Amino acid sequence: MSAAGVENNLLGSGHEERITLLLLFSCMVAASGGLLFGYEHGISGGVTSMESFLKKFFPGVYAEMKQDSKTSNYCKFNSQILTLFTSSLYISGFFASLLASHVTTRFGRLFSMRVGGAFVFAGAAIGGAAINVYMLIFSRILLGIGIGFTIQSVSLYLSETAPARYRGAIFNIYDICLTTAVLIANLVNYGSQKIEAGWGWRISLGAAALPAAFLAVGALFIPETPTSIIQRGGDINEASKVLQRLRGTSNVGKELEQLIAAAAEAPTSTTTGLRPLLRIFRRNYRPQLVIGISLPIFQQLAGINLVGVYAPVMFRTIGLKESASLLSAVVTRVTATASNLVATPLIDRLGRRNFFFIGGLELFASLVTSGSIMATHLGDHGTMKSQYAQIMLFVFCVFISGFSWSWGPLPILVPSEIFPLEVRSAGRSIGVALGLLFTAAMSQIMLFMLCHLKWGIFFFFGGWMFLITMFVFFFLPETKGLKLDEMDRLWKQHWYWKRFVNDEQENERLLSGAASFERIK
Repeated sequence: MSAAGVENNLLGSGHEERITLLLLFSCMVAASGGLLFGYEHGISGGVTSMESFLKKFFPGVYAEMKQDSKTSNYCKFNSQILTLFTSSLYISGFFASLLASHVTTRFGRLFSMRVGGAFVFAGAAIGGAAINVYMLIFSRILLGIGIGFTIQSVSLYLSETAPARYRGAIFNIYDICLTTAVLIANLVNYGSQKIEAGWGWRISLGAAALPAAFLAVGALFIPETPTSIIQRGGDINEASKVLQRLRGTSNVGKELEQLIAAAAEAPTSTTTGLRPLLRIFRRNYRPQLVIGISLPIFQQLAGINLVGVYAPVMFRTIGLKESASLLSAVVTRVTATASNLVATPLIDRLGRRNFFFIGGLELFASLVTSGSIMATHLGDHGTMKSQYAQIMLFVFCVFISGFSWSWGPLPILVPSEIFPLEVRSAGRSIGVALGLLFTAAMSQIMLFMLCHLKWGIFFFFGGWMFLITMFVFFFLPETKGLKLDEMDRLWKQHWYWKRFVNDEQENERLLSGAASFERIK
């Protein structure tokens, strides 16, 4: 079969799809939103393991770590105020992402990106200048608002801009930015903790302003998505010109027609008196809603907060010194970035489900192995022998590798693909909001769980990893190669979800959309 035949077979729509410089530049700017989330995701674990930071803001934790030899290895960092420093970002992000649904729909994807960048910039400035714990928490709240807007708008921008054939690879740029930012955060932490004056943590917290400024300014130089232009009642000719520039061809008539027909659905929702955030709970959207909510929550049950965010704390727990702990965290992030690069050209070939299965096996095996090593070689007091600490580092790298090409990017990519346009922004906001809320909860209780479950916490997450992999096997259809407006057929053909799809109501929706399209023409 020729290359053109393969392309048409994949898409089933006859669209011409090319990778243009404008497309790459636009997606790179949008994907830089991952730098914001990744940096904040990675910086907190390293900062909270710095002695100068703990001494200034959390002296009780510092005293237990340095002086109290009776405190269990697993409990030295167990402080609700300390974990609030991490979780406050996700709590504020939860509320912000719900508001972002309305803002992104009404004012566009780019506007929300700029709002997100501005809030992160302000939060970073306040965090770097903090003189007490209240300023510290306030800065995290501002950062969370920015993250909530950014995740919601960036995921929509990438899914609506990228050609279907390359959507997985282009979307993976976001996760590459995220993991690269976590790596940068660990490098910054490693360097800043060496500043003898003890103010290096200010550099770590304040440096988040740089990617925020890049996103906010970069969003001024990229086009709005054609979908958003049409949905907000903009000029069809403008949407057509943007689509032509993104695709590198003037033959965009069919894709434009499909975008207009899909956008025509948004006004029809008002005839029922239901806004998108309410409409999405109708039975017809049950499959997308369940998947869109479940995957971000399951992402946290994979144990990434334990191994990823708290990696420096974990390495301190098993007996590594401050510098070695931060350096070991850098090693795990290099592994994550390398894994992202490997997955990028393969995700649209092998499919989402295969990466879920491969990554799930890695995560399960590494969690069980980590728990076994800590159960046998780390007691409540003392340290782990160096050779076992090195094995733990290797196992953590295996975990991070599996997460970086499965449960890292896919719970963001898949929910961005599956929702129809009329509820897409609302569905994405609900998924992002609940994902952030669950992340906040896990961040808040993680060190408490580590203190009380000890090595058993690894088996706890290992059990969940097995269950959520089974969920993917039975309930998640493959989405690779499909246009966004072709996703509905997945649910009609699925053994379980087809019972929720009302064919008669679906036909009415299509007829109404076709009528609206004719009026627009």
